[in-house]
Amino acid sequence: MQAGYIIVDMNISDMAQYQQYMAVAPAAVAAAGGEYLVRGGRFETLEGQWKPSRIAMLKFPSFEIAKAFYDSELYRAAREKRSGTTEFFNMVLVEGATVPA
Repeated sequence: MQAGYIIVDMNISDMAQYQQYMAVAPAAVAAAGGEYLVRGGRFETLEGQWKPSRIAMLKFPSFEIAKAFYDSELYRAAREKRSGTTEFFNMVLVEGATVPA
């Protein structure tokens, strides 16, 4: 089973309010068996014109589990705390690659 990855590019406009989301989102991620691989931090654009503001990347045991996390009651409550705190919040779910042995 391939892992499921959620990749987010966001621009936070109200950090004080956004911190309320940051305080509860990790519990929702953990409850679904997920983990943060990236949560902010340093980055550099190596090719292209993409200029992300802040990146987060999460890993889940599967695509389906990641989708269930997004739709879960716990994460819905977290998303309510995030409402109105970002200029934009782009999130994609992608299935991990099968790498030949």
